[in-house]
Amino acid sequence: MNAVPLWLIVVIKSAIVLFVVITTFAYSMLFERKVMAWMQLRPGPNRVGPWGLLQPAADAAKMLFKEDLTPKTADPVIYRLAPFIALFAAMGTFAIIPFSESPAGVWSVGDVNAGILFVFALTSIGVYGISLAGWASGSKFPLLGSVRATAQMISYELSMTMSVVGVLILAGTTSLVGIVHAQYRLWFFIPQLVGFGIYLITAVAETNRAPFDLVEAETELVGGFHTEYSGLRFGLFFIAEYMNMITVSCIATLLFLGGWNAPFGLTFIPGIVWFLIKGGLFLFFYIWLRATLPRFRYDRLMAFGWKVLLPVATLNLMATAAVIAAVR
Repeated sequence: MNAVPLWLIVVIKSAIVLFVVITTFAYSMLFERKVMAWMQLRPGPNRVGPWGLLQPAADAAKMLFKEDLTPKTADPVIYRLAPFIALFAAMGTFAIIPFSESPAGVWSVGDVNAGILFVFALTSIGVYGISLAGWASGSKFPLLGSVRATAQMISYELSMTMSVVGVLILAGTTSLVGIVHAQYRLWFFIPQLVGFGIYLITAVAETNRAPFDLVEAETELVGGFHTEYSGLRFGLFFIAEYMNMITVSCIATLLFLGGWNAPFGLTFIPGIVWFLIKGGLFLFFYIWLRATLPRFRYDRLMAFGWKVLLPVATLNLMATAAVIAAVR
């Protein structure tokens, strides 16, 4: 009997991961609205379906039937291409994220040795989608929003990368699976508590979420880089934002929270369950911040990234390297 072709296995895995990620995006949006409503003493969505569970489907249908307008001053090709660039960069990372491990192998589409480097390389492309969207719209407010987004994402990406290098030094590998295996006895958020704190802050800034959502500040920029977008193209940016949230939650789980490793020896619970719980807690942290903290002023946002986070991340990296060199 002939073996199943490798390409067919990859296609099936990709289809399953895509379905799970799209479903998770839809209900993470509902989860955010429900949690914020609970924190602010409101009922939240509860009209469409039992307990509002069909609200994501209603939102998708509404977005599909909205009129899709293109400004006369917009660059027609780049204006239409920009949302897909942002979506591609957001979705592509899930191809190599390992969700769990079993005797049959790792639960992922592909296992790349330099997995964390691939993730950073692919997610950095997302800034092009945002910057091109603002420029191609042919309007001053989207352009200002895209310039803000570019400066913010590049600035905070430096600190995020520095915070992750400490983990790579401890693990001795750039493979995401290898990093999880290195945390079998001790999760890295304990020896890398400073790096973990920097990652939390920079992850929020990288995804343009409150209180770092200056790129779409309504009082200053109307809606930011996507002001001139409507209909499905606006929805693609929305999907990319939530998928980036899920991505950084998965990466935080893999790098700092032990991945699918069970705490307190509770190995009878499947690893995929622990992975989902840890990622869900990180998403809850995102929502908690949005419901609690006011928006930063832009000059303070940039000063905090360059004058506080980057020096602290550099010192943390140097201290980690010195300790590991002394021990080994």
